[in-house]
Amino acid sequence: MMWLPYRCTSKYAVTVFRSYFHVLSRSRCNITAFMPEAAGFEGASNRSALQEFSVSNSESFWAAVASQRLSWIRPFHTVQDCDLSRGMIKWFEGGKLNVSVNCLDRHVHTCPERVALIWERDEPGSEVKVTYRQLLEMTCRLGNLLRRRGVKRGDCVTIYMPPCPLAVASMLACARIGAAHNVVFAGFSAEALAERIRDAQCSTVITVNQGVRGGKVSELKKTVDTAVQSCPTVQQVFVAMRTENPLAMTAKDVAMEEEMLKEDTVCEPAAMDSEDVLFLLYTSGSTGKPKGLVHTQAGYLLYAALTHRYVFSYHDGDVFGCVADIGWITGHSYSVYGPLANGGTTVLFESTPIYPDPGRYWEMVQRLKINQFYGAPTAIRLLLKYGDKWVHKYDRSTLKTLGSETGGICISPRPSDPDAEIVPGMAMRPFFGIKPELMDPEGKVLTSNHTSGALCIAQPWPGMARTIHNNHQRFIETYCQPYPGCFFTGDGAYRSKEGYYQITGRLDDVINVSGHRIGTAEIEDVVNHCSAVAESAVIGYSHNIKGQGEQEIFFFCVNQSENVIPT
Repeated sequence: MMWLPYRCTSKYAVTVFRSYFHVLSRSRCNITAFMPEAAGFEGASNRSALQEFSVSNSESFWAAVASQRLSWIRPFHTVQDCDLSRGMIKWFEGGKLNVSVNCLDRHVHTCPERVALIWERDEPGSEVKVTYRQLLEMTCRLGNLLRRRGVKRGDCVTIYMPPCPLAVASMLACARIGAAHNVVFAGFSAEALAERIRDAQCSTVITVNQGVRGGKVSELKKTVDTAVQSCPTVQQVFVAMRTENPLAMTAKDVAMEEEMLKEDTVCEPAAMDSEDVLFLLYTSGSTGKPKGLVHTQAGYLLYAALTHRYVFSYHDGDVFGCVADIGWITGHSYSVYGPLANGGTTVLFESTPIYPDPGRYWEMVQRLKINQFYGAPTAIRLLLKYGDKWVHKYDRSTLKTLGSETGGICISPRPSDPDAEIVPGMAMRPFFGIKPELMDPEGKVLTSNHTSGALCIAQPWPGMARTIHNNHQRFIETYCQPYPGCFFTGDGAYRSKEGYYQITGRLDDVINVSGHRIGTAEIEDVVNHCSAVAESAVIGYSHNIKGQGEQEIFFFCVNQSENVIPT
C-alpha cells in the first residue's frame, strides 16, 4: 500500500466556534477581532469600509496582511511594482520565504499533532488522518530524495497523481527545495500529459502505479510510460504504490516510498524570492492550446490563505472539505495551500460524488464532521437529478458554510456584514483588494448598475498569475491587451441593481450561428433548465455548406436515467 504514517484511530475532536460574521458589530474592537490588521486602517470600521480601504489603500492593506500572515526569512522592501498594460506584476519584492515552512514547520512548532490532512479514500470509512508532524516528515524525506536524485532549485517537476497525502507532500517537497511543480489532473490522457511535460521541460515525473476512483482502477503508471516516450527531457519517474498490484519498472523508474525511507527527516528549506516560481498549472485547453499559467511564492500563498480564512469563515478546529481534484487550481488553493497556510485540517477527496451512491458527499460530511464544504457547480448539478432524499439521509449539522466556486476567489458572497443577503447564483461582492469593472465592446467602463459587460479587474492583486510559461506575449494578448490598464478575466458579468455581480459565462467560448455570436455557457444554462436534463455540454462545429465561418450547435445531454444523448 501507499507509504503513509500510522492511521489515527482516536476520534478527532472538533471545537465549535462562533462564526466570525457574528463578531462584526458597530464597535471598532470587533472589526479588529475579525481582522487584527484593521487596527491600523483608518476608517475601516466595518466589513464594507474594510473592503473599500483595501482597494483605495492597496499597498497599506497588503503590506499589513503580508507582514502578519506569512513567516519571512527576510522582509520585503517593496509592496508592489505592477504595470498591467505590460503584464508586469511583482509583489513583495526583496522578501524571502519558504512556502513549505509557512504550511508546515510553523504549525509543527505550535500544534504538531493537529490533523493536517484527512485522506478520504475511494471506499467510504477508510479515511486516513495525517498530522502536521507526519506531513512535515514525509515532505522532508521526499525533498531530500529529490535533491539526491538531482532535482535543483528552478527545475520543474510534473506530478501525475490522484488526491492523496503523498501528492501533497510532493507539491510541498518541490516548494521546500525551490523546484516548481506542474500538477497534471490524473484523468488526462497520455497525449495531454506529454504535451504539458514537454512545455514545462520537466526531467522528473512523480506518479503512482494505479489510481482508484469510483470503484474503478486506472493505469496511471502505464499512461506515464506512454507519455514519456515522446518527452526526451524526462530522465526519471518516481513511482508510489497506491494499490498492491505488481508493477513492471523501467530503467527510468524509482521506487519512491522505498527510497524515501533512506532519507533524513530534516530537509533544509530553500530561501525563495517572493517572485520565484512556485508552480505551473495548465488550463484544460477547451478554448485553445493549454496555457501554462505561472504562480509565484508569496503573493499566491497569501491570497490563498486570506480567501480560505475569510470567504469560508475558517477557524482553528474546523474540518474543511474541498472536493476539487488537486490537478485544478481550486484544489491547489483550497485543498492544499490555503488550508495548510492557515494551520487547518483539510480533506483530500479521492472518489466521486455518486460512489457508492449519490449520498457520498453527505455521508462524508456526517462521518468526518465537516464544517465547510466546497464543491463544483457541475457536481451539484449532477446530484440534482437524484433528489433530496440522499441529502436528508445524513446529519449535516456540523456544516457552517457551503461554497461552489472556482480558482482564486475574487468575487464572493462572503465575507460580508452579518445580516447581508446572499442571492442564489450570484458571486455578488468583490473580495479584499479586488476592484471589478464592467466594460462595453468599445472598452469604456460601465458605471451604472443593472448592466452587463466584460468582467475586468481594474488593479492588480497578489494572487494573480504572473505570465504564461514560455509565452509572455500570449499572456499580454489574452489578459492585458483586450482592455488596456485592466486584467481581463475572459468572463462576461451582470451587475444587478444592488451592485452585485453575476458571472454570465466565458466570452472567448462562443459560436457563430446565422451571424449571431452565442456563448456556449448561455446555451448550456438554458438546456439545463429542462427538468429531464441533469447536465449538458455545448460545442460548435463547422457548417457542412457554409464552412468554418458559420457554425452549427452540437450538444450532449445527460438525462435523468444517466444516458448520454447527442443532439
